[in-house]
Amino acid sequence: MAEGIVLHWKRFGRTSALALALMVLGGGWAAAGPLKIAFVDTGNTGRSISAETIARIYALSHDVDARFISRGVNVNPYFVRVEGYAQMLWAQRGVDLSAHEAQQLIVQDVTHSDLILALSAEHKAHIIEMFPQAAGKTFTIAEYAGNGAHDVADAWQQPLPVYENMLAELNAMVPRVVDKAVAAAAQKAKP
Repeated sequence: MAEGIVLHWKRFGRTSALALALMVLGGGWAAAGPLKIAFVDTGNTGRSISAETIARIYALSHDVDARFISRGVNVNPYFVRVEGYAQMLWAQRGVDLSAHEAQQLIVQDVTHSDLILALSAEHKAHIIEMFPQAAGKTFTIAEYAGNGAHDVADAWQQPLPVYENMLAELNAMVPRVVDKAVAAAAQKAKP
């Protein structure tokens, strides 16, 4: 049996192996899987992809078992690449976002996300209007981070300093929301 667990560990990663070991040794308990968080803005070319990128980097560096996506509520099919200044700022940090293509928020994203973080109150309202089932798990990133009713400024077609401020704001909030979501999921999972 231990050989099967080791094989599972190598094949699917440490979290899956731990879940399998607990199921085998603990009488049927298995983890529900990683936490799933969606970041949503208008076009998925600036704020939301930046929030997703920060979350991914934070999760990797802090051993957080979570998955992240970014989406838009009104994606322009003719403008699907990361905004120029945002891409430049990420490249300066060693992150290449040139392969990113904006994606529209769809029902499957809502269904499979544990938490949906909108970058503005308008985005939050739009998400809930489009997908009423998202109401209990959709917040603005600022309200979830404890920053009150505050929107992350849209840097679209603004000068470079606006993009720098947007990234600084997200760098401050995203780790807080990831930690809060992980703590909430752990509390919910307790028997």
